[in-house]
Parts: sequence; C-alpha cells; structure tokens
Amino acid sequence: MAELVGISVSSVQRIWRAHGLQPHRWRQFKLSNDPNFAAKVRDIVGLYVNPPAHAIVLSVDEKSQIQALDRTQPGLPLKPGRCGTMTHDYKRHGTTTLFAALDVLAGKVIGKCMQRHRHQEFIRFLNTIEAAIPAGKVIHVILDNYATHKAPKVREWLTRHPRFVFHFTPTSASWLNAVEGFFAKLTNRRLKRGVFCSIVDLQAAINRFLADTYDNPRPFTWTADPERIIAAVKRGHQTLDSIH
Repeated sequence: MAELVGISVSSVQRIWRAHGLQPHRWRQFKLSNDPNFAAKVRDIVGLYVNPPAHAIVLSVDEKSQIQALDRTQPGLPLKPGRCGTMTHDYKRHGTTTLFAALDVLAGKVIGKCMQRHRHQEFIRFLNTIEAAIPAGKVIHVILDNYATHKAPKVREWLTRHPRFVFHFTPTSASWLNAVEGFFAKLTNRRLKRGVFCSIVDLQAAINRFLADTYDNPRPFTWTADPERIIAAVKRGHQTLDSIH
C-alpha cells in the first residue's frame, strides 16, 4: 500500500493504528438464516436457565471421526529448559465416533463410542439414555440439524417414547448446544496431545475422561442474554444486506 500511494511504510502503519485498522487479521463468522431463529434461541436458552420441573434437559451431539493417532517415534519428555516434544508425522489406526449427552443441570455426561454415526447408532444411543434416566421424567433433548437426528426411523422411535421431546438449534448455530463445550474440553485435555496405538486405546482414553467427568460433574451455566444474541444477528444481516 505504501508503494501504491507513494508514502512511507511507517506512515501507512501510523494511519492504520490511528483508525484501529488491522488488515492482516481476520475472523470467521456465520449468520443463521433460520426464519425461526429468535423463537428457537428463546426456547433453548429457556431450557438452560429455567429447566421444567420433573424433567431433565440433555444437550446431545456426536463427535465423529476421532482419529487414533500414533507418532512415528516416541516423544521426548519434559525437562528443565525444554518443552515436551513429539514428531510432526504420525500413523493412523482408525477412527471412532463419540455420542454424548450432557445433563445441563447436573453436569454429568452420558457417552458411548461407536464405529459409525448413522441413524442406527443414534437410536442405540437414545436407548442408552432411556435406560439411564429414571422412569417418570420427561427428557428434553437439544440437538443440531444433522440429518441423522431427523431420520424417519428416529421419528418412529420418538412416537414409541413420548417422554422424549426434541428441541433443534437454529441452522448454523450449533454453538447453542452446551455439549460442544464438553467436546472442546475432551479435545484439549485428552485427544490433542494423546498417542493411541489402536482404536481400543483411543476408546479407553475417552471412556476414562467420561468417567472422570461423571464423577466430578460441573453444572452448565448459561450467562448470555438471548435478546442480545438475536439483536446481534439482526445487525449482522442488516450489514450484509447493505453490502449487497
């Protein structure tokens, strides 16, 4: 830019700083186009902050394609003045999918590893939830819009289990699903730096993390004002419309 306008580099930098411009930095975003965005946000946030009496609110999703990665050489341990190291290349030993349901009020997680993430596996996981939750309680399930969650066989299962009530997040708004925070913790604390020689090792590590989370639960607390979220999305759409 300095060459184009015929001024010094320092002048360009000074002007950018004065106006708060950082063209070398950028952030990603995605605005939901769901026509029922506001209603769905209020519905889901309402379940988080004021769960119905005699009911359980579960945030459900699957973390698919978790890879069992093994390093080509053993890592070097941590020592004074040097961080732990591992090779940049790795060997793949297959993948697994984790189905998880976060009890929003209690903070406990029901999880199950499966090889695939079709509607058949999802129904098996719903049966696991059905067996784990005491009879007589209504189960409100918060889900994203993945096609597996809306498959005809799943809808048939729901008609046979009337105590299950599905609440779908708006399109492009899976961040409303509280279980995503659990998946982030699992990735950062157990998977990112893990070394797994087989699918069995990977699943065992995930199951240990699930057991630790179940034994030491932390209830989920929603703090964001839904009206501010709705207003921010409206402003985003207005900005995009003005550009186009």
